[in-house]
Amino acid sequence: MTGTTPPGRGSGGEAEREPRAATTSGTGTGTTGSSPVPSAVPVLTDGAPPPPTRRFWSVRRVPAALLAAVILGCAGLLLYDVAAVRADRSAMAWRRDLADDLATRPLDNAWVLAGAALAVLLGLWLLVLALTPGLRAVLPMRGAHSDLRAGLDREAAALTLRDRAMEVSGVQSVRVAVGRTKVGARAVSHFRDLDEVRADVERALETGIDALGLAHRPTLSVRVARPPRKG
Repeated sequence: MTGTTPPGRGSGGEAEREPRAATTSGTGTGTTGSSPVPSAVPVLTDGAPPPPTRRFWSVRRVPAALLAAVILGCAGLLLYDVAAVRADRSAMAWRRDLADDLATRPLDNAWVLAGAALAVLLGLWLLVLALTPGLRAVLPMRGAHSDLRAGLDREAAALTLRDRAMEVSGVQSVRVAVGRTKVGARAVSHFRDLDEVRADVERALETGIDALGLAHRPTLSVRVARPPRKG
């Protein structure tokens, strides 16, 4: 009688083992299975340079409307006169006189030179309007997004800086002029030393200019004087 050895026991049997779950580790946490884990999460960087800020361009509706009206009137009048001549009617007197003057008047005539100079000046004026942005009263502000632009009126900036300068002890009155590249302040102090008042006014205006958030920081010029004597 021979004995049998159960599977898994003894030296001759094959051992049955349960498969173990494979463990993979990602960055920071461990997950079970073979699915890939992203190593990092993309985030926006805070140190990205701001987009370039340009001046605001004026639409210049008034010059464009005037030029369009003049061209439309002249073209319409000339077209009417040409159509009248084609219809076997006499041309207008102004066109006959103009044609005779252009045919007989010399080029060095004073009226011809004056008309040419006027045409040149008008052309230069139109070129300047087309190539310059305009809107000098609006100061561009810093922006973090290219699709969002903000501007500050120069008079509002001057009023804000004037209020800051008036908070300085010893300042009786102050006038602030804000330009595109320079801020000028003239203060009147009725007590305290002028150098101390000037330093305090400069410090207050420097802080105020930084708070305006302008794209191009203007330079600062401060003058402090005593009030004029009466009598």
